[in-house]
Amino acid sequence: MTRAADLALRGRGRTAPNPCVGALLVRDGEVLAEGWHETYGGPHAEVNCLARARKSGVDPASCELYVTLEPCNHQGKTPPCTKTILDAGIKNVVIGCADPNPEVAGGGAKALRKAGVEVRLGVLEERCRDLIADFLLWKTTDRPYVILKMAATLDGRIAARGGRPEQISGPESQAFAHGLRAFCGAVIVGGNTFYSDDPMLTCRLPGLPKDHQQPFAVVVTRRLPKAHNFKLIQDRPERVVFWTGEQELRTHTAEDLTRRGCRIWGLPQGPAGLDLGLGLARLRSELSCWHVLCEGGGRLAQSLAERDLVDEFVLILAPLVLGDEQAKSLFSGRRTRNIAEAWNYRFTDFSREGQDVRLSYRPRRNG
Repeated sequence: MTRAADLALRGRGRTAPNPCVGALLVRDGEVLAEGWHETYGGPHAEVNCLARARKSGVDPASCELYVTLEPCNHQGKTPPCTKTILDAGIKNVVIGCADPNPEVAGGGAKALRKAGVEVRLGVLEERCRDLIADFLLWKTTDRPYVILKMAATLDGRIAARGGRPEQISGPESQAFAHGLRAFCGAVIVGGNTFYSDDPMLTCRLPGLPKDHQQPFAVVVTRRLPKAHNFKLIQDRPERVVFWTGEQELRTHTAEDLTRRGCRIWGLPQGPAGLDLGLGLARLRSELSCWHVLCEGGGRLAQSLAERDLVDEFVLILAPLVLGDEQAKSLFSGRRTRNIAEAWNYRFTDFSREGQDVRLSYRPRRNG
């Protein structure tokens, strides 16, 4: 199932708004065929796996099928996977997690068992549920799945006290970050990051398809910039979105930016700041952004976290120590009296990226 989960990640971003799923056929402990859901509207993981098996001369009826998500039992853009499994003569199916979609929950496993197939459910369940966390969010909310990515020193600092932009992480971590940008529909930064860095917020991985659509660049700022001062606005204004206060919509600066092709979204402002949830909902409904990546500074990270708008937190730690209490922190802008007030995250994954360490976390929303 671990291998099936790794396969599922190959489709991440390309299957939205469907979940990413991996499947494989095993006989006597040997993996004989593999498949994953590769693109939205395309064959599901089980179908791709069975197709590769037949192409290799493997008889699926003699194998056990492992799949990260309960096979579908309904007609959608593709036929029911349960029928494909039954037609292949498979007698044993191991499922990572049940389908949480309330419209079809439990139907796949029930149909297979009714047809005489032995079904094991809940193998490596938490890992497999994490694979479809975005899908579950899309089914239960109106916003995109938010990944917060930050790079810091070992003492949790994202910049020296002056805040001047300097590279913290190594080239391997930077390549990983561009991999996130490759499948995210938008990259969000705060005003301080925008004004100090003038970032392009594009994916610059080598070998991208010619028709690859670069993510929207979303800038959260209380004051709109003069267009001629920033390369981002000059080079790709049609992919730039500003989240700002509603009063900014009536300024000459807003008119100029709009004329150039930028989108200016005025968001309601409350005691905690701009309504970031509304901005996220508009990214999904108006620009079809299913995944968004936040690369902002400590205040933007703070604003998202305190509104429970972070679905996945990716922290890259570089082997550096500043040791300066006035250096910029990962999160900033909150006053707490004790550890009991801390936000609680669940560790999910780690890897080494060159000299850096990448840690992944998810919020503990269900205890």
